[in-house]
Amino acid sequence: MEFTGKIAGIGIDYNSQKFTLSLMANENIATEYERLKECEKVRVTVKKYRNKRSMDANAYAWVLMQKIAEAVHTDKDSVYLKMLARYGQFTHVVVKPEAVERMKQEWRTVREPGEITVGSMTGVQLQCYFGSSTYDTREMSTFIDGIISECRELGIETATPDELSRMKQEWGVKV
Repeated sequence: MEFTGKIAGIGIDYNSQKFTLSLMANENIATEYERLKECEKVRVTVKKYRNKRSMDANAYAWVLMQKIAEAVHTDKDSVYLKMLARYGQFTHVVVKPEAVERMKQEWRTVREPGEITVGSMTGVQLQCYFGSSTYDTREMSTFIDGIISECRELGIETATPDELSRMKQEWGVKV
């Protein structure tokens, strides 16, 4: 069962020390509730709601990256990796030196700022970039804005500011 809503309240059974979380659903979840109510155990995940990026946003990003690739005589996948490194979302991790190459294979793009000591442990700090397929609308909008700035520097035509504003509104991005 997956739905949108909000947290309505929390309680605690002081005898068992177990919590009760109340949720208010925006959709009709009665059928799913009936199907799952007798389960002894269910997996629950509650996280802040974010609009998912639209496929139109993704398509536009790839059109622009193809134009960049043609302008600089390379392939769009190489451009994509460069755009991720410049405008993408990332996380920092610290790994043992022997794990660096494996991490580089697992992530789309990885930068290696270098060795770092945390407490008494020394490791290699990596900046690991997420693929754009994981981006929400805000993250994708930032990514596309970066790609557009690259296009403009290369003299590549993009949508006008008004068209971009309209597209972002359609994608659910506040402009």
